Amino acid sequence: MSENECKETMDVIGDENMETDSDNADDESIENESENGETKSKVYLPGDPLKKNEELVVDKSAYRMLHQAQTGAPCLSFDVIQDSYGNSRETYPLSMYLLAGTQASSALVNSLLVMKMSNLSGIEDDSDDSDDDDSSSEEDDKHVPIMKVVSIKHQGCVNRVRCKKVGNTTLAASWSELGRVNIWNLNEQLKRLDDDVLPAPNRKKASKVDSEAKPIFTFKGHLSEGFAVDWCDTDAGILASGDCKGNIHIWRPSESAGVQTWHVDQRPYNAHAPHSVEDLQWSPNEKYVLASCSVDKSIRIWDTRASPQSACMLTASEAHTADVNVISWNPKETRFLVSGGDDGAVRIWDLRQFGTTGAGPVATFKQHTAPVTTVEWHPNEATVFASGGADDQIAQWDLSVEADQTENSEDEELAKLPPQLLFIHQGQTDVKELHWHPQCPGTLISTAHSGFNIFRTISV
Repeated sequence: MSENECKETMDVIGDENMETDSDNADDESIENESENGETKSKVYLPGDPLKKNEELVVDKSAYRMLHQAQTGAPCLSFDVIQDSYGNSRETYPLSMYLLAGTQASSALVNSLLVMKMSNLSGIEDDSDDSDDDDSSSEEDDKHVPIMKVVSIKHQGCVNRVRCKKVGNTTLAASWSELGRVNIWNLNEQLKRLDDDVLPAPNRKKASKVDSEAKPIFTFKGHLSEGFAVDWCDTDAGILASGDCKGNIHIWRPSESAGVQTWHVDQRPYNAHAPHSVEDLQWSPNEKYVLASCSVDKSIRIWDTRASPQSACMLTASEAHTADVNVISWNPKETRFLVSGGDDGAVRIWDLRQFGTTGAGPVATFKQHTAPVTTVEWHPNEATVFASGGADDQIAQWDLSVEADQTENSEDEELAKLPPQLLFIHQGQTDVKELHWHPQCPGTLISTAHSGFNIFRTISV
């Protein structure tokens, strides 16, 4: 396990509010100086107070890739955009596309940011460059990560964004603090990211790239703002959105005079009301099945073919001891859900036992010391998931790992950790959201008040 504070950032093209930092990531662990002047290091566990003269540094040997990016105003929600570069990409440098939404102060204009991150080198590539004293600055510049951005003006802070490729069109749904849910066509912005030629020789001095795009559809029928929104994986164009009043609306695509539009059922699923719906997840293999979680501490499973009054099929009414913030549906073993709550707990649920009298989670982990704000199953590994929270931790887990009764740890604190905990990543302030990249195995992207991290550990 390792904890890190990332300093390595990207050159940024295309937005005057973006920031860059050229500091290199430090080596990792806790370092302090012994009486004889030698520097000793040890593994740091989150929550341990640092002693005098101790500092946290990054153990780069625990990572295959590690980068950081800044976006000026914080982006507290983002999503990975599917690209045409192919699947199972493990050769560095990597490229990827992201969609994010800003949460700037009311005095500033908020934006959707369509981003292309490229030239993301691996740790070994970076170390090879640094060891070569004869390499020229021009050669070094070839290994500098780059982020290009096309921004779209957005009315109000972006509470949450989700994107989906439907046919040849990349669609995005954005929840606004003004109580509206907007649908956007991102094809033009993605084309501009690929078509724009990088200026030379100083790539940081690029003109700002703005887009005057408008949403192709807007729903104003929610009674308040919200955070929950999800595209259906098994039925193209279907969307669900939930608000802070406890109402969930189902969207179905249609066409009017040849123009793409959506029919939104005005009858909400409101079993959570009046408590806020915090997250929504469509089943990976059942196009009519939807999961929701709420401030009312419950997780519910819905059949969207039924009327709103009878659509709730299963309920775990006390799923957590506080607000349930996030859920994720296992894409490989679809009977499993993972949830995270304000109680700091991460819980695994087997839907075969869900809602039955006396049945509870099949596993509970209390590694986080503050509210859990994000969880997600690995897209290809059925037993692996990641979680993050307000305690500034991102944890990687593997449920297939069992305790080794014969192993004796000399460190009592390490011995107390659950064997399923593979890795602890730190360095961000107030982690809000993370996603595995579905086309780059093991790669995690996370966002927080302090910016983005893009990394892959040696554990996954």
